[in-house]
Amino acid sequence: MLRRVKRIFLIDTDTASDDAVALIMALRAPDVHVAAITVVAGNVDVRQATRNALYTAELCGSDVPVYAGAEKPLIRPYQNATWFHGRDGFGDHNYPAPRRSAEKLHAVDAIIETIQANPGLVLVTLGPLTNIALALAKTPSLAADVSRCVIMGGNPCCEGNVTPAAEYNIWVDPEAARIVMRSGLSIELIGWHLCRNEAVLNDSDIDRVHGFGTRLADFAIECNSHARRALKIQTGEDGICLPDPVAMCLALDPSVGTEWGEHYVEVETQSDLTRGMTVVDRLNVAADERNRQIWEQAITHSRKTKVCWTIDNERWKAALYAALR
Repeated sequence: MLRRVKRIFLIDTDTASDDAVALIMALRAPDVHVAAITVVAGNVDVRQATRNALYTAELCGSDVPVYAGAEKPLIRPYQNATWFHGRDGFGDHNYPAPRRSAEKLHAVDAIIETIQANPGLVLVTLGPLTNIALALAKTPSLAADVSRCVIMGGNPCCEGNVTPAAEYNIWVDPEAARIVMRSGLSIELIGWHLCRNEAVLNDSDIDRVHGFGTRLADFAIECNSHARRALKIQTGEDGICLPDPVAMCLALDPSVGTEWGEHYVEVETQSDLTRGMTVVDRLNVAADERNRQIWEQAITHSRKTKVCWTIDNERWKAALYAALR
């Protein structure tokens, strides 16, 4: 009897509350082997994010290697998101320290080694793109060895969540995001808009998850308690918003995305007003005479990015429930 070969994932994360749920989804997927988790400063500092990744892996009974990486963006001051996720990124519930420690190798070198050892793997990024940009700077050929690069980030043609113009992961290190977008990676952009509205876990959804009675289910809800309060202040939506798990759902099963497009994407790095904005050529007019000069670098150095515009919210939630049961 033939055994199906597991897909190999490499996950780069700034582990806070929604990242943890995304990690659970990947680590519990029966047809996926997570080769490594690499950690970057973002939602919380890299030391706390590494601790959180180790704790989450432990909850899943996984010994996946975890590597700490970049402590700050390429050229900008580091700015966290503890206002949203709590001081420890997990809603300040005083979870115990993990029993394991991170590996000695730096995350950037771990990314390079893991991709080279597993050509064709799926790269999933859940935080700022600093580690990935540094790895590509050292070894540009990596881009050709990644079958899919699924990025949770950006706000294609919609409002941002940290400024009116930008989503947090891209805003924190826009220079890194631009490097990644121009790297030749086969990118699938999973923007913040996909976790809004009907994708938000409402009271009924939350009760259903609690009803599973598992440690993972209770942890997934509890660690997002601070984020739930912050979302209500930020958008007026009452529930748990899970951008990273939505991205992981689409990494695991792209067919949950109901509308996709292929477009050039640029990242704004010069303007204070629109810093980190993901500018999507939705009408595919970048190469027109009036736009070609401004878009020349993207057209010359980028592949078109697959942008997910809409998802099947029932299937997204079903995938989440399956991971937490």
